[in-house]
Amino acid sequence: MQIDQNILFPVMGEWLKSSNSTLLDFSNQNTDLLELDLQSTPAFNKYVFGFLEKKEKRYGYGGYLENRMIYQRSTHFQQGESRCMHLGIDVWAEAFHHLYAPLDSIIHSFADNNNFGDYGPTIILQHELNGKHFYTLYGHLSMKSLKNLKKGDEIKKGQKFSELGPYPENGDWPPHLHFQLIRDMADKSGDFPGVCAPSELEEFKKVCPDPNVFILKTSS
Repeated sequence: MQIDQNILFPVMGEWLKSSNSTLLDFSNQNTDLLELDLQSTPAFNKYVFGFLEKKEKRYGYGGYLENRMIYQRSTHFQQGESRCMHLGIDVWAEAFHHLYAPLDSIIHSFADNNNFGDYGPTIILQHELNGKHFYTLYGHLSMKSLKNLKKGDEIKKGQKFSELGPYPENGDWPPHLHFQLIRDMADKSGDFPGVCAPSELEEFKKVCPDPNVFILKTSS
């Protein structure tokens, strides 16, 4: 899916670039994670925001198609074949950071996915470009973000419509946005897999293309 970044409003309110953000690696190659108690959200939070402070950055980002060790913290991802392949991009930032609609949208659905390690409060927006519909998912929001929402409500491009949630209400994660681009919701509502098993990756890549254009400033 090719989308011209010039027509988008940045989801975080500003584009992420080298001056304000740094890559956060949560793959199995990050040996720091071996010494971290991932079951402890306060310890995990201290690691994330300590890393950002050390780098003197406001945001951490990354994760599209990353094979992640961190999902071992929750049984939610360990039923059957372990789900460890991340299908969105995460942006780690302070709780209550405002989020903005990248395009004119309608609210497709929303829910509080409140399993430990799940999305927590989640909003899915529907968009249309060149006669085709697609969807953007925003996970780990505040409970306040779900108040007074209605399916079908219009959200204008650049409109603030939600905010990052604190733990534990955000699914019990250090504050961050899980942002995902979805071609087809397949009759799902308020939820969509954000992590898949390795055997499912090729199929999910077709449904969930690279979302980085909505977050990271391109060189063009």
